[in-house]
Amino acid sequence: MTIVAPDALERARRVRLMAFDVDGVLTDGRLWYGPAGETMKAFHVQDGLAVKMLAAAGIVVALLTGRRSEAVAMRAAELGIAHVLQGEDDKYAAFEGLLAKLSIDPGQAGYMGDDLPDLPVLRRCGLACAPKEAVDLVRRHAHYVTRASAGAGAAREVCEFVLQAQGKLEGALAAYR
Repeated sequence: MTIVAPDALERARRVRLMAFDVDGVLTDGRLWYGPAGETMKAFHVQDGLAVKMLAAAGIVVALLTGRRSEAVAMRAAELGIAHVLQGEDDKYAAFEGLLAKLSIDPGQAGYMGDDLPDLPVLRRCGLACAPKEAVDLVRRHAHYVTRASAGAGAAREVCEFVLQAQGKLEGALAAYR
């Protein structure tokens, strides 16, 4: 069941920046290690297309993650995401730096996270989103909790919610009709 705060639609209308955590949001949260110790991640293609649609509609997209991974850098490049903040132990400070760099007010920023390190950013941004598997405390701070699972359409659901709120979803889908 989707959880939507009464003011979530209005908050989504103001979004100019949408940032996403990676593990547990764009992936299902599991970490896979190869025989040489490399980390592997699985990303959902439908989430990726929605992220590209969001960017094409003029909304800045960013990734903000506490881990470092070449897989994340590769996926971001593939999707055309210019703002990729990896290895950020202090996500709040990284988020504040990104807002300053882009001259965006916190109320015009959305963030999707799933665990305790995401809470400071979720409390600061205008639109706080979480996948349904997020820890309880994160879900309680979210304005929008998805029906879809992390790494399996949750990010797409949020992207489409923002696009719909801004009246841009039909235009984004027009190219595929």
